[in-house]
Amino acid sequence: AVKLWFYNDAKKILKNHNKMTIIGLTGSYGKTSTKYILSRILSEKYNVQPFKVGPDYIDPSYHTLATGNTSRNLDSFFMKDGQVRDSYLKAMKDKDIAVIEGVRGLYEGIDSINDIGSTASVAKSLKAPVVLIINSRSLVKSAAALVLGFKALDPEVNIAGVILNKVKNKAHYEKTKRSIEEITKTEVIGGIVRDDNISIEQRHLGLVPAVERENSLKFIDIWSETIKNSIDLDRLVEIAKTAPKITSDIVPIWNKLNKQPVKIGVAFDEVFNFYYKEYIESLEANNAKVVYFSPLKDEGLPDVDGLYIGGGYPELFSKQLSANENMLKEIKDFHLESRPIFAECGGLMYLMNSIHEDKMVDVYPYKSILTDRVQALKYTIAEGTQDNIISKKGEKFNGHEFHYSKVIVDKNNIKHNLAFNILRGKGSYNLQDGFMEKNTLASYVHTHVAAMPDFGGNLAISSLELGG
Repeated sequence: AVKLWFYNDAKKILKNHNKMTIIGLTGSYGKTSTKYILSRILSEKYNVQPFKVGPDYIDPSYHTLATGNTSRNLDSFFMKDGQVRDSYLKAMKDKDIAVIEGVRGLYEGIDSINDIGSTASVAKSLKAPVVLIINSRSLVKSAAALVLGFKALDPEVNIAGVILNKVKNKAHYEKTKRSIEEITKTEVIGGIVRDDNISIEQRHLGLVPAVERENSLKFIDIWSETIKNSIDLDRLVEIAKTAPKITSDIVPIWNKLNKQPVKIGVAFDEVFNFYYKEYIESLEANNAKVVYFSPLKDEGLPDVDGLYIGGGYPELFSKQLSANENMLKEIKDFHLESRPIFAECGGLMYLMNSIHEDKMVDVYPYKSILTDRVQALKYTIAEGTQDNIISKKGEKFNGHEFHYSKVIVDKNNIKHNLAFNILRGKGSYNLQDGFMEKNTLASYVHTHVAAMPDFGGNLAISSLELGG
C-alpha cells in the first residue's frame, strides 16, 4: 500500500494572510494512523486546517479531533475545479497549515483512465507538491521503482518527496533512502519504524467515529510522541513553501435562495454524525438557524420548522433508539403534520418501521436490516423524477453510497413513489432512491452540497413554507 501527502502554500494564495499551508494526502495502509499523528504534531506549532479527499465522514472526525478545526472534504467527482479551490480557500481563512488526507492511492478515482475522483486531481487543482508515504516493509530498491512509477504516470503531478513507513531499523531506512534518492532524484524526508500498536478500532464502515471514542485524543497524543522525531518536519514545511500561486477561477459551492429566518433541526449524537460541514453552512447561508438534537438522548424535538437526519450507525444503537419512545412519536407526528424531513442512509433506516426487530419511527412500512456484506459502495449519479424538498424534477446530481444495511422492499410490498432514478449506482430499490411520503424524503444516496448547490436554499424554503 502507498501513503501519500501533498503540500501547498497559502501565503501565495490568500490576500492579506501571511500564512503557510501544508496539505497532506494519504491512502489507507492497514490500521496505522500516521495521517492523524502528523496533523496533531503540526498542531503544536500551527493552526492546522484538515481536509479529506473523497467521500468520507469518519476519517474527518479524527482530523477534527487532532487539530481542533472542522475537517472538510475535497472531491473532483462532486466538485468542479473552481469549487475545490473555493472550498479550500474558504476553509483556510485565518489558518496556518492545511493537512489534506487523500483517498486510496494517488491516482485511484472513478475511472481507470481519467482523474475524476482521485487525489491527483485535487493536487493538480490546488497546484500542490506531493510527498509519497510508502509502506516500505521488505522493500529497498523496489521502493525506488514505486516512486519512479508514480512520477512517470502523470508529469503534471509534482512529487517532491518521500516518507518511508514500516521500516525495520536504521540500516533498512538508510539503504532504502539511498536507493530512492540516487535512482529517482527524489528526496526522502523521514522514516517510521514498524509499530503494530499504532492503530484505531474499526468496524464495517471503517474506523469507529471519533465522537464515540472519549479517549481518542489521548491515543493520538501517545502516537504523536512515538513518531514525531521520525520525520524532518522543517524540511516538509520547506517543500510546502515551493507551491505556486493558484490563479484559476473560483466557483461557489452553494447558492443563496432564501432570505427569511427559519429553524432546522439537525440530528447529531453518537448515532447520527455523518454530515459534510458545507451542508450545514449552506443552510446557515440561507438564513437557517441550525438546532442540534439527539434522537438517542433527548426526550423530544426542539422547536424547529424542518428536520435533517444524517447518516451514522443506527443499527448499532437500535435498542436504545427504540426505547426513546417519545422521540419516535414526536418525529412521526412531525411527519404526519406534513412538515419537511430529509434523511440520509442511517437516517433512512431510522424512519423505517424497524431495524431488525427494534421499533423505529415508522414513517415507511419497511424493515431495515444489517447484512454481513457491503450492499453498495460506489459513486452515484441520480436524477429527480419529481419536485421534492431538496431538488427539482429533472435535476441531476452526483453522490455516493456506502452501506451494509438494506431495506426489505420488493415489487409485492412497495407502496411509495421514489424521488430519484439512479443512473449510476444501486439505490434503495430497482435503481431508484428517495422514498417520498408527504413532505418526508429518505434516501441511501449521500451527496455533497457542491453537487447540489441549491440544497440549503431548497430545504430552508421548504421548511419555511411547510414547517409552520
